[in-house]
Amino acid sequence: MDVLAFSRLQFGDTAAFHILWPIMSIGLSLFMLVMEALWLYTNDERYYRQLRFWTKIFILTFAIGTVSGIPLEFEFGTNWAAFSSAAGDFFGNVLGFESTVAFALEAAFLGIFVFGWQRVSRGVHLFANAMIFVGATLSAFWIMAANSWMQVPVGVVVEGGKLIVSNYSAAIFNPDTLVSFAHMWVACVETTLFMMAGICALVLLSKADSAKKNFFLDTFKYCLVLAIAVVPLQLAIGHMSGLVAIKYQPQKVAAFEMHSDTNPAGQGAPLVLVPGVSIPNGLSMLLTDSPTGRVQGLNDFAADDRPIDTEATIVFWSFRLMVGIGFILFFLMAAGVWCWYKNKLQTRAFLWLWVLAMPLGFVATEAGWMVREIGRQPWVVYHLMRTSAGVSSNLNPATVAATTVIFTLMYLAFGALFIYFTYRIVKTGPEFETKI
Repeated sequence: MDVLAFSRLQFGDTAAFHILWPIMSIGLSLFMLVMEALWLYTNDERYYRQLRFWTKIFILTFAIGTVSGIPLEFEFGTNWAAFSSAAGDFFGNVLGFESTVAFALEAAFLGIFVFGWQRVSRGVHLFANAMIFVGATLSAFWIMAANSWMQVPVGVVVEGGKLIVSNYSAAIFNPDTLVSFAHMWVACVETTLFMMAGICALVLLSKADSAKKNFFLDTFKYCLVLAIAVVPLQLAIGHMSGLVAIKYQPQKVAAFEMHSDTNPAGQGAPLVLVPGVSIPNGLSMLLTDSPTGRVQGLNDFAADDRPIDTEATIVFWSFRLMVGIGFILFFLMAAGVWCWYKNKLQTRAFLWLWVLAMPLGFVATEAGWMVREIGRQPWVVYHLMRTSAGVSSNLNPATVAATTVIFTLMYLAFGALFIYFTYRIVKTGPEFETKI
């Protein structure tokens, strides 16, 4: 493996770990905001207890997310100096907005939120809670805007080897930004809800006391209510994201569908579920609304302008993993509604399904990013700059490999610490005695 391969591996490794924490930060911040708003509106103590308990886990996610994101930012300079030099005037600015406008907003108001109990008014405390949520959401927006511009680079000209953005608003709000941001934001909320519900299911399966079980049963119900709104929405937005991809990145769609040859006129392209199982005309109908619609195949594109076979295979299976999990979570949500209606939410077999589903949202999100990033190859900025042209030229592959191992060990330690402290928090349970 050369420096390009190792740098791609390191960046993917770092991004795959770091993304876990913003996912939970966005989902938990929304839940916290809903709980505090309901508490102030109803003066029901149950919402206050929910808010105080899940805040502890939010603080954990925020801390690890902050630390794990630092190496990712430095890698743009150490591993991808050529890309940063060529595209940094725009890309760096957008990521700067994420740090100065979004992250700083979230961090500042987190201090007021955590230390402001009984020191600021309830209205100010709610406002701080809302700003945490807004900051987390804005972080996701700016990151997706930067990444979407790499996918669909508009408002840009190439001058002297540099990518000069001539229209900032067009570049930021390119055709991919809003749908991809919505897809990612909803994924964060959905993933967090199923993680929280899985934790609740574990408690309900345990020998905890009745007060603790009632608390987590309430959380489970709140998560299920939110999931009813979020899960179907994610399926719809995912389809919209595919329509954007087929218009602006047809070879990526050909890769994640493993569609090699363009279907002839008058003959529809099949939708391959898994190798050997397909729906006739399904792909044409899904992407063009016509049973015989034309869908470009991989062979329509030059070999060096499309993902290599290994990458296409990864993208193909990652896409199916993402979509398959999306439908699993939909059916699990529907089963939850039925069990709630039948007063069977605490059936052990049903609860175990939620425990097993706890990591599925994270797996689906990681798979979706693999589809998005590997499917774009060999371009770091689509059709404007190749990934091979963006890597730093003076790096030693052994050094990149060694630091990748170090980062991975560090991330494993962070992950273990998160699981341990989350376990401690859940085992201790809510603080029923805390005064309001």
